[in-house]
Amino acid sequence: MVDLPKKKVGIVACSGEELAEGTVTRLAALEVLEKLRPADTVTICLPLFLAGGEGDRAFAKFYPTIAVDGCELKCAAKATEEFSGKPAASIVVSEIVKEANMKQPSGLRKLDQAGLEAVNAIAKRMASLVDELLEKRWSRSEAEFIEMEEFPEPQAEIEASCACGSGIPIQNVRIEGREVTLIGLPLIFRQFREENKQPSDMLKHELLEIVKIYNPVPAGADEPYAETILREYVQFINGKDFER
Repeated sequence: MVDLPKKKVGIVACSGEELAEGTVTRLAALEVLEKLRPADTVTICLPLFLAGGEGDRAFAKFYPTIAVDGCELKCAAKATEEFSGKPAASIVVSEIVKEANMKQPSGLRKLDQAGLEAVNAIAKRMASLVDELLEKRWSRSEAEFIEMEEFPEPQAEIEASCACGSGIPIQNVRIEGREVTLIGLPLIFRQFREENKQPSDMLKHELLEIVKIYNPVPAGADEPYAETILREYVQFINGKDFER
């Protein structure tokens, strides 16, 4: 199995500017990313995510995410589910404010006191969810939890980071005329090259089995996937290297 980046939780905030609740999501997300859980979270930029940002979408497929929405439209949650898979957790500011009998936030660029209190409450809820998610084992291929597992204590505080720089390498390939994004493929190729594994029919299936750990392969598509992956590996070891 290849050495992939440390498990983190992605934060997808709606940041809608037409409602005070949107400002609450943005500020609460920053509080978690920069102060409460900087070593264990990355931000996923929603506009970039919607525009097709490969790094953000790959991260959301590979690791659990928390969608933080200001209102019942749940734009962040819906976008995450459409492009990468259902979020591991979802927070809606308007619902939490109502449930906690808090005052309605107001103010757009500058929140009132009720808004600041909502930021604090949402940030704490988010940090708690991050802790819960890191204690569970996340299936990278199925995008769901599979069993409880102990994880190491969070590392020392670091700066907030973005999913587009999360260190999860991807490669786009064409399989039966369709472009497919394969997560971790560059790392898999590098590991196989370092082990001096030469292309063969047996290696083709070995590559596929490793790829399937991190990527879903449709039923009945093993052979075209295996053929494509082997072809890409041949190009890789013949000098057509790349950085992702």
